[in-house]
Amino acid sequence: MIKINEKAPEFSTKAFHNDEVKTVSLSDFKGKWVVLFFYPADFTFVCPTELGDLADNYGKFKELGAEILSVSTDTEFVHKAWHDNSETIKKIKFPMLADPTGKICKDYETYIEEEGLSLRGTFVIDSEGILKAFEIHDNSIGRSTVELLRKIEAAKFVKEHKGQVCPMNWHKGEKTLKPGLNLVGKI
Repeated sequence: MIKINEKAPEFSTKAFHNDEVKTVSLSDFKGKWVVLFFYPADFTFVCPTELGDLADNYGKFKELGAEILSVSTDTEFVHKAWHDNSETIKKIKFPMLADPTGKICKDYETYIEEEGLSLRGTFVIDSEGILKAFEIHDNSIGRSTVELLRKIEAAKFVKEHKGQVCPMNWHKGEKTLKPGLNLVGKI
């Protein structure tokens, strides 16, 4: 079972990235934050809207020291075909991981056994490989890049500022809280 503040499950798999097929492992990104972005399948409907928006905002993730790894149960060859046939997917500069056996999806508990596909799952892993946030939901609901960036900023802030926490809707530069008895009943 995956748990917050524990080591994220390690993996090694083929990926389509920068017009090449290469092997990608979670350990390759030690020292960087990682967003594992699971989606059901290539050549679908909601998925390109999400991946296209991630591609459009990829620079913002890089500024935060984060790498995006998209994951579906398609092969690296299907990822290439989708890339070659979709203007939206052509914008992607991050690795598109292949998980045709569903092993990574199963390890991260996004796998739909009856369909051989993944649920929409987003996992934020810190620079030491520790899982800091995740969400999994129905495949008919697209996610928010704005909220994902906010979560990374908040997770980085509290990691760098021990003893402080970020309240709801917190954004970089806004006031944080330092939990203590002096705040009980006053918020």
